[in-house]
Amino acid sequence: MRKSKSLLFSLLALVVAIVLTIVLFVRKDEIWLSPYEFTQKLTELQPKMLLLENDVASFTDRHKIYKVARDALEPASIDSKIILQVKDTQDSWLSDIGLFVVFFLGLAVILKALSTLFVPQKKQETKHKQFDLSTSSLIENTQKQLQTDNNEFLQSTFSSVTFRDVAGINEVKEELLEIIDYLKNPKKYQDLGIRLPKGVLLVGPPGVGKTMIAKAVAGEAGVPFLYQSGSSFVQIYVGMGAKRVRELFLRAKAKSPSIIFIDEIDAVGKARGSARNDEREATLNQLLTEMDGFEDSSGVIVIAATNKIDVLDEALLRPARFDRRIYVELPSLEEREKIFEVYLRDKKYDFDINEIARLCVGFSGAAIAALVNEAALCALRRKSALIQHEDILSTKDKVLLGKKKILSFSEEEKNIMAIYQSAKALSAYWLDIDFDKISLVTESFKEIDKELVSKEEMSNKIKMYLSGSVAVEMIYNQSFSNAKEDISKAKLIATQMCEEYGMAKRLLTDSSDVIEILEQCKKNMQEFLSDSKAVVLRLSEKLLKFERLSKDEIKAILDENYTF
Repeated sequence: MRKSKSLLFSLLALVVAIVLTIVLFVRKDEIWLSPYEFTQKLTELQPKMLLLENDVASFTDRHKIYKVARDALEPASIDSKIILQVKDTQDSWLSDIGLFVVFFLGLAVILKALSTLFVPQKKQETKHKQFDLSTSSLIENTQKQLQTDNNEFLQSTFSSVTFRDVAGINEVKEELLEIIDYLKNPKKYQDLGIRLPKGVLLVGPPGVGKTMIAKAVAGEAGVPFLYQSGSSFVQIYVGMGAKRVRELFLRAKAKSPSIIFIDEIDAVGKARGSARNDEREATLNQLLTEMDGFEDSSGVIVIAATNKIDVLDEALLRPARFDRRIYVELPSLEEREKIFEVYLRDKKYDFDINEIARLCVGFSGAAIAALVNEAALCALRRKSALIQHEDILSTKDKVLLGKKKILSFSEEEKNIMAIYQSAKALSAYWLDIDFDKISLVTESFKEIDKELVSKEEMSNKIKMYLSGSVAVEMIYNQSFSNAKEDISKAKLIATQMCEEYGMAKRLLTDSSDVIEILEQCKKNMQEFLSDSKAVVLRLSEKLLKFERLSKDEIKAILDENYTF
């Protein structure tokens, strides 16, 4: 009886195995294509039907299913003769689940049949033992997978970046040279009882090169470099963030001397107590312990970067954790020249670097790199082998501010904008505020590139921002909404003069002092522009005709008919 049952069960398993084999053999191959490749296949194979299912578009040809992301497919690329079939999401889901269930049920039947035929009956204890072994094997495999993930997380590299590749940071280099020398020659310092600084905190706005500086330190010292972002420690599982910090330092100690670089450390190092988060606080506590605990971290230096030092925990900022705090500011004129030289090193150009650097006040190193690349693309579009001055000018505003849509104005609006922009250009020229050009919709006034700015210079800026609205009001006897941004800038400068620089009549100021500065500047511009009305009208005529005037063109127009 038992043998007949076993035989029947074996035959059933054989039938299931044959059916599964046929299903798997007949099942069509799925090939994912790019939008361009998919369109080429459509043209080449000319299928009768195109299936639209969920976010996927597909068609079948000779046991092959060609697929592409539905959103990436242009409707215009589909031949009108092809039938579009929309498949219900639920049906597709149920069919896939059904195939999955049938496959594993069949596999279970086959395994059961094999065990019935070839494996003798054993006691219940043996079954439990086998189950325990399979469970332990599963746990072991899971631990191996986690270990693999951790190894990827803790992977160290040797940086090929040196200080030659990072320009415009002379003061920062001086601060870091001692650390590099210590990493190269630790015995010289240890004999004198000098310990390695535990950490260096790089503080500065985005794009100034904090990550490049850390890579350059590792490259100059020739030591392993372990890079992590602050967000990589943030985990949804309690204790995982602290575990990762501990493993990171263990790996760094094993490879000492070495450098750990934590980018955007404010993601994990925010002050504790305000918005309570137990996992983040546990991770931060582990970081604090590793940097200044009972365990010795000799030979490991932590370099961290942030642009939000005000949100960091006080315990993280104290000495013996981050012994050095280095502020990396936006580059000065001389530093911008050196940065341009670095990024133009392998490019052909035909312009004065000093002149271009003067145009780029407020640019970070990353912005300069983007500017050079965009200018090179602009030259390529012109089919020129050289990057020229015009390429820099045409891309400068786009890199810093983004590409803006130019609105279409009516004739009356063009006249208003021409008066407005001409008054600003005349005021800037008269008040010695440098600029490149003006147009009907934009202007490029240069920022003051120096540490100390006088009260007169700031007042002149306010006058220039107010001049457009003053001229329009003088000619049209009313104000318009296009002065919004300039008035906001004028208010901001006046507020800084009163509250930050003590340039008002009183040191303890209020809103009345700001109003007094603004009103006085406006009064001065009313007197100046009433005497220069003819000049403004002449400039506006030229601006309406050409829609854009450079500073040299404005100077020529003024010198042609007027003497200042």
